[in-house]
Amino acid sequence: MYAISVDNLSKSFFVPIREAGLRASFRSLFKREHREVLAVQNVSFSLEPGEMVGFLGPNGAGKTTTLKMLSGLLHPTAGEVEVMGFTPTGRDKEYLRQMTLIMGNRHQLIWDIPALDSFELNRAIYRIPHDEYLQTRDEFIDLLDLQEIVTKPVRNLSLGERMKVEIVAALLHRPKILFLDEPTIGLDVAMQRRIREFVKTYNERYQATVMLTSHYMADIEALCRRVIVIHNGQILFDGALADLVKRYSANRRLVVTGPAVAADFSRYGVVVESGSGRVVLNVPRADAANVTSRMLHDMPEIDLLIEDPAIEDVIEDLFAGAGMGASDERDPLAR
Repeated sequence: MYAISVDNLSKSFFVPIREAGLRASFRSLFKREHREVLAVQNVSFSLEPGEMVGFLGPNGAGKTTTLKMLSGLLHPTAGEVEVMGFTPTGRDKEYLRQMTLIMGNRHQLIWDIPALDSFELNRAIYRIPHDEYLQTRDEFIDLLDLQEIVTKPVRNLSLGERMKVEIVAALLHRPKILFLDEPTIGLDVAMQRRIREFVKTYNERYQATVMLTSHYMADIEALCRRVIVIHNGQILFDGALADLVKRYSANRRLVVTGPAVAADFSRYGVVVESGSGRVVLNVPRADAANVTSRMLHDMPEIDLLIEDPAIEDVIEDLFAGAGMGASDERDPLAR
């Protein structure tokens, strides 16, 4: 049985519209106009138990709306969703005990009290046995090095510290399904790495299924072998991250170092970087082998490295090719 199964899932919203000005504002009191926004359109996918999948897309693509439907916060307009054998919109208590939704720009902890007190409140809400609660709490505090943080009022913590204690609070009941919506947003590189390591450890220790959205591709590359790419509410790609690069990157990068770096390389490809003792070229993927042979024949003294383009560049090209500028407000809730 799949941990998550989605079949032709769709969600639309009716958004009020009016022209600027006092007259239009007065007229809207008596005759309000709306337009339909298709946030998610006929999305289908499934996740195996214990699988970690990256859910990628530009702002307004439908990512957050999809996660809210999977967690039961929104009712789909059409389609079917099943998570751990439950229909999320039923808000079954047993389902709520097995999932969590963590949003990097939302907070559940009470600001004026220490995180430990909020942890205790979550223990009562989820009816976690006291011994199990203490074991899990202390384990997470140790993994994230929170010993000096959890006794301070939440309002006194930095953004990164708050995010760590928010994650602990959301996972105290050991959910089997994790929906992570930009969990590292706004954090520095070191804090992002710490949270990634914690998510990976949690996945391995509890065999949790994870759907992760992030604009930091380092999060995706470190945690997810598979990615689902959504744009304008529709899935563009679902498969291995490595296959995404091969399918949508038209070029390969040739990195040249050695005594001949002062030569003219424009005859071999597009020079995108030159200096500091190296030259970087973009060449069509189909021509990479021939160009490499020519360069080594013409300049045998050089060192040559062949690379795929950065995943950020591939994703950017994919969105541009799909007409990213066509709509930047597909998902009114994904802000």
